[in-house]
Amino acid sequence: MELKTKIKEYRAKFNIKQEELAGFVGVRRETIGKLENGKYNPSLKLAMDIAKVFHTTVEELFEFHD
Repeated sequence: MELKTKIKEYRAKFNIKQEELAGFVGVRRETIGKLENGKYNPSLKLAMDIAKVFHTTVEELFEFHD
């Protein structure tokens, strides 16, 4: 299974830089970059924290594909 994320789209919509988002959720900027590139699967807490920043749901922000 592959995890797809809309973090980059939401960052653009909200005009938030990777570094800013990382600060909001307590991770390094590199972690956000890895999430956006599908190289890192977030913990449930991190996924929920990111969704909260964008006022959306985890299900909207992250999708699993076969």
